[in-house]
Amino acid sequence: MINNFQQIGNCQWQLPRGDNRQAEIDLFLSKELLEQAQQDDSIKQLIDASKLPGVLSPVVGMPDIHEGYGLPIGGVAAFNIGKGVISAGAVGYDINCGVRLIRTNLSAAKIDKPTLRKLMIKIEEKIPTGIGKKGRRGELPFSLEEIVNGGAKKMVAEGFGWQEDLESIEESGQMAGANLAKVSKQAIARGRAQLATLGGGNHFIEIQEIEEIFDIEIANQFGLKKGNISVMVHSGSRGFGHQICSDYLSILMNAAKQENIFIPRRGLAAAPIESVAGKDYFQAMAAAVNFAFANRQLMTHDIREAFEEVFNKNPKNDLEMFLVYDVAHNIAKFEEFKGEKILVHRKGATRAFPAGHPMLNEKYYLTGHPAIVPGSMGTPSYVMVGTDEAEKSWYSINHGSGRLMSRKQAFRQITKEDFEKSMGDILYNARDWRLLADESPLAYKKITEVIDVLVKAGLAKKVAQMKPLAVIKGAGVEG
Repeated sequence: MINNFQQIGNCQWQLPRGDNRQAEIDLFLSKELLEQAQQDDSIKQLIDASKLPGVLSPVVGMPDIHEGYGLPIGGVAAFNIGKGVISAGAVGYDINCGVRLIRTNLSAAKIDKPTLRKLMIKIEEKIPTGIGKKGRRGELPFSLEEIVNGGAKKMVAEGFGWQEDLESIEESGQMAGANLAKVSKQAIARGRAQLATLGGGNHFIEIQEIEEIFDIEIANQFGLKKGNISVMVHSGSRGFGHQICSDYLSILMNAAKQENIFIPRRGLAAAPIESVAGKDYFQAMAAAVNFAFANRQLMTHDIREAFEEVFNKNPKNDLEMFLVYDVAHNIAKFEEFKGEKILVHRKGATRAFPAGHPMLNEKYYLTGHPAIVPGSMGTPSYVMVGTDEAEKSWYSINHGSGRLMSRKQAFRQITKEDFEKSMGDILYNARDWRLLADESPLAYKKITEVIDVLVKAGLAKKVAQMKPLAVIKGAGVEG
């Protein structure tokens, strides 16, 4: 037993209920990762979440867990619909920060570094990177209201994508319940201008090589072939979602006081799911979710155009640049669990429905949907599928490798020599390495250890591994 956590399974630790905790705390960590998690406030944040009304057991910490605002990044909390609450902090500031994977039929062995660099430049000509950056499309022929209601579906209908894309996006790219009327004027002002932009922080566009196939049958179903080029896009709802979270932290805290609900910390600001404030937040959150789906869809269109211009080939008919999947990381969703409807908050966590899950569409019913887990900018990324055992984590797995150093710590400790050694021969877009020091592989946990925990705990199995060839990132963190 470590700090009152008892090991109850392979890479699974539990803190029982007690001291006002309404739910057990389950951590999916190796012993080494558990010791790391105890160096920050992340476990205390899970404990506080277990004290919220209507919380269901267990509250879960993923292998990439690290301290966030409210719920830790790598945290999952589910709630009873009638008695439970919805929490802005348990979703996070970057609503529907998520990742999508695009496959191609291009052989990595046939693409040299000058061509990779040319691709990077062409993508950056189309997609602005960094905090506060505005899109380059100018005035779009549809309103922000249409964007937040229609999400990726609206973008495809407008010609920015293919109909096949939609069956490979969580929620089919359009979450129900969005309402722009529940969004502040400040959020609206920050939103429209930033559509089709990458952002800063840990957001990236990465050109990869599919390096390893672990399950040939499922990989074939997903269109993944060893040695081929893939492209990963990691971004969210930009300043639009950030402002919505900021606005509703205050709104939900005030609602909690009116409802006489105890909130352990402001970062977990929450109101009853069925309350006016709770419903308002869900509608505003759904608007940001759809904005993020639209954002990633437009960037996918731009990336396909960049490949077409560099290779002079049609991205669909010649390059087969089909979407493997798009998953959300920061979101609250009504889901079916053992025949009951519940509200699941995932913050820095990825949904992982296994084969046969009733909420899967036909395309992924026999395999489970792809659960995409990116590494850091210098380490591999993975395509996983959930197993039936993922029921233990509300059908969730981690969303990445997880930070080992804070950004300030990384800037202080990582040298140019350290950074360049960690990147090896991977191309990156920043002229000054110091702009990306906080995103160095050295600032993150080892992705292989994190993935091993998922496999040993039985939550998911590996399908494919991709290694980075070229990484596009933007400097700064959204504020």
